[in-house]
Amino acid sequence: MEKATGSETDPCAKRMKKEKDADPTAGHSHSFSVKFPSDPKEYTIDCVQLGTVLRAIKTCHKYDEKFSDENLVIQLGKKDKKHAIATHFPCTCIREDVCLILSHEKENIEETQGQNEEPIQSKEMYSVFSIETVGGENTRTKPFIRSNAFNRFKYLCVYGEKGREITVEEALRRDGRFIDDLGNFTLSDNKDPIKSTGCTQPVDNLHGKEFKLCLEKAQLKRNKKIVREEVKQRITVIQKTMENNKVSVKDLVEDRVRAENRSEGKSAKSGSSVDVEEIYDLLRKQCAGLKELMMNRFPGDSYQKALNLREEDFGKIRQSFSDVHRVRELIKLGESVCLIVTPFQTGTGFVLFDNLILTNAHLFKDCVEEGNKKLKDGTEVNVLFNFEEQYKNYHFFKLAHRNILYCHDDLDYAILQLDPVGKKDNPETEKKVPPGLLKRFGPMPKNGEACLIGHPDGGVKQLDPTSIIEIENREKIVKDHLGTAFIVHKINDPENQGIESILVGGNREKGTTYNTFMYHGSSGSPVFDAQCKVFGLHTSGYGYNPETSKGVIEFAQPLLTIFEDFVRKLREHGKEKLLRRVEEEAKGNSDLKKILNPDKILNPDSDESMDTD
Repeated sequence: MEKATGSETDPCAKRMKKEKDADPTAGHSHSFSVKFPSDPKEYTIDCVQLGTVLRAIKTCHKYDEKFSDENLVIQLGKKDKKHAIATHFPCTCIREDVCLILSHEKENIEETQGQNEEPIQSKEMYSVFSIETVGGENTRTKPFIRSNAFNRFKYLCVYGEKGREITVEEALRRDGRFIDDLGNFTLSDNKDPIKSTGCTQPVDNLHGKEFKLCLEKAQLKRNKKIVREEVKQRITVIQKTMENNKVSVKDLVEDRVRAENRSEGKSAKSGSSVDVEEIYDLLRKQCAGLKELMMNRFPGDSYQKALNLREEDFGKIRQSFSDVHRVRELIKLGESVCLIVTPFQTGTGFVLFDNLILTNAHLFKDCVEEGNKKLKDGTEVNVLFNFEEQYKNYHFFKLAHRNILYCHDDLDYAILQLDPVGKKDNPETEKKVPPGLLKRFGPMPKNGEACLIGHPDGGVKQLDPTSIIEIENREKIVKDHLGTAFIVHKINDPENQGIESILVGGNREKGTTYNTFMYHGSSGSPVFDAQCKVFGLHTSGYGYNPETSKGVIEFAQPLLTIFEDFVRKLREHGKEKLLRRVEEEAKGNSDLKKILNPDKILNPDSDESMDTD
């Protein structure tokens, strides 16, 4: 077996990332194995010199020289694709007899500039922590990892030297696998998501911990504002140019192509892959079709009438939800609304009764054991109430057990059972679960006002008054959103989004639709009517594209249908004691009594567990 003996004798030294020479007499000695692509064998690496993992790997004669170091992906352990390490990871931090699985990508996946040039030290001198490849708050529209090659892993292992005041930001920048412009960010502790570590904090106390990377919402808003201003300025310039008849659409296209050719060093007449005549012809055809579409949709003065009608509808909504007594009642009922934090995403839920929480099942799609209605071992789920100010005065609960009532079909609901007593942000203060909303359940109104209460983007609790979109108007509303005036939008991957399911004849036709800003993170929010009865479970939305949270139309499941399915499952599995408790809570609610069938004689209780398997 070849051994690394220094830059003078190591033939691979010229291609190694820069690192200062280490003292080979420091008594370092351990071994691990490595597996190369398309080779079933594992090769032992006897590491006798302090250095990076890449230096140690290159001592093996099987290392493939035709790939650059920047293309190399290193998997830590062979049982699962849980952790990936950087090529400059200290070899001393690799456990004895661990196997490293190597693979190569076509793209550069790791930035080498600015990486560690200090001598590798013993493992006690490092703080090694893990960052999930699935981000936390505000990372949905901004990828924070340089290459998609790491999407198959759950964590990226990051390290920093202790006692040298290495900050989280410096460790991630040096790592090379994260993008450069992360801006201000925090790390949310997976075991206690309420605790966050700022990017300017030292890494010394992060050893062995697992985190989600969260971006600041304010930073995203600033970026979006800049983009909007740039777009407005460009549109204004084009409009003025067109109005003054100084240039045609064709001229604008040709000028744009010439400018791009100049930036690429091409001539104005040759070397271009753009057919200006073809573009102009397409634009001309689209403009004719768009004009015909608008004329058919809004004949005569009907467009202005439609605008007036929308203004009138908005006035009704504002009037209905501006009565002080109604707002006060909604705020009181909103105490039962909670923020749900899973290892993979955040959502919203609300108290059904006692310590049972109703929310959407899709929040737990990566948390539930396959073929079972139990959360995977080690899955931490936190439920936060009164989260109305950022990290102030909230109280949180953990689940009583891993069993959940999990319905992953079209109804898409889940019921969780909490510990009856939770903690406030002050750990010494205990709180009880707020009152439930089951007594307030009502039928789905066909039209009129609605109001959602939830936690969009996993943030503080918000309230959004809106108006119900009738079944017969849904298709028109969708078309109006996708083609408004002269701006034409497209739904991202409409077949996968399933927007046709909410239209007439779809399998979700009986749900409620509306428009709301409560998009990502609001799944599981209760939807109230003008009488403050809760009738819907906010479930999904259909957006223009992945880069925006702006929706075309949003959808809620009817709560009475969910309740009917819940009662049926309890009866099928003999949960008689829980059924009697449901019956007690339903007293005075005629809609629930019809579903419960109070004339049915219930047998003595057998089990009150939430496990329906």
